Amino acid sequence: MTAGARGYFGIGVERISKPMNLGALLRTAHAFGASFAFTVAAAFPAREVRLSDTSDSAGHLPLYEAATIDELKLPKGCVLVGVELSEAAVDLPSFRHPLSAAYILGPERGSLSAAVEARCAHVVRIPTRFCINVGLAGALVMYDRLISLGRFAPRPLSPGGPAEALPAHVHGGQKFRREEK
Repeated sequence: MTAGARGYFGIGVERISKPMNLGALLRTAHAFGASFAFTVAAAFPAREVRLSDTSDSAGHLPLYEAATIDELKLPKGCVLVGVELSEAAVDLPSFRHPLSAAYILGPERGSLSAAVEARCAHVVRIPTRFCINVGLAGALVMYDRLISLGRFAPRPLSPGGPAEALPAHVHGGQKFRREEK
């Protein structure tokens, strides 16, 4: 993520069947500063992904592949967040992103499996009238994370750019830990 952003995130897809969609998602994840990417039960050869991943994210972003959701291992403290167009999900603009998160999107022409939803700590929805492309959905989730956890100047009240600059970050005083005896 950009300078001043907090935490880390990964992004992945369950049962993706179109390598070009995964390539686009990986390129976008690389651009937004994802720490890792993953697939669960992908249905194509991984080498085909490189055709649409023009940033060569494989050299910069680890891609983990799991055959099932039970095989997916996330870092300790990393929260799994499902992205699904369902009435029970929280609207993305109202969601507070965890500092350490892995976002998982459903397949093209499908939804997250019950097993994946059961493992998710949260499920969010992009408030659209119908499902959108998996690459675009991933980009919207990553952008929302960036603007909610990043450090930016406040939006002005009238249209246009910020009227004031971002204030300088203030560091707190030095903290010492007592050694236990």
